[in-house]
Amino acid sequence: MLAIYKRELKSYFYTPLGYVFVAFFMLVAGWIFSQENLMRADGELRRLFVNLILIMVVLIPILTMRLMAEEKNTKTDQLLLTSPISVVSIVVGKILSAFTVLFITLVVSLIFPFIISKYTEPAWGEIFGMYIGFFLMGISFISIGVFISSLTENQVISATITFVILFALYIVYSVSAYIKDPAFEVVLKYISIATRFNDFSKGIINIESVVYYLSIVVLFGFLTVNQIEKRRWTK
Repeated sequence: MLAIYKRELKSYFYTPLGYVFVAFFMLVAGWIFSQENLMRADGELRRLFVNLILIMVVLIPILTMRLMAEEKNTKTDQLLLTSPISVVSIVVGKILSAFTVLFITLVVSLIFPFIISKYTEPAWGEIFGMYIGFFLMGISFISIGVFISSLTENQVISATITFVILFALYIVYSVSAYIKDPAFEVVLKYISIATRFNDFSKGIINIESVVYYLSIVVLFGFLTVNQIEKRRWTK
């Protein structure tokens, strides 16, 4: 697993992909921060993170599209599938490499609360909660993207399908405003990944939401392993 993890993490930064991901995230985040915080002299970062959810919906498919699809396209997956490395180790190593790129990006973004701290006392409890929630939401997005990547050898198709799914999960709760069915509204609210970020944005570590995000990671990690296992035994 460690060898796969190191290989994938290096590939992110031996190619422009990792740098583009971090740079684009910081560019957009910096612009939002300047508009919502610096221009308004506001130390509240909630609007920054809420706006960045949509940016993650766009960026995560790009981050994950190659993880499995590239192996199939270049036929290097056959080497992996016939190696003594377990499928679980392959999948976990690849997923953790994407998690690490996201983590590095969020560490770099800590510059925003530290800039605020020069002018006012930030609400560190809320900021801490937002970072935890944002990371959990991000890794759940990544897990979905990796699974979609395992279904195709075309990276563009992988990114497109992942984007559509994540965007649907992003807007799903908004749909309930047009459907006058309380039961259906509860269901939509439950499956909405973005809505579950609300408590974290207030500095509240909601255990139910933590379990929800981690369950998505485990579920789609399992589905990815199962998909690759099917290919291993059909070759």
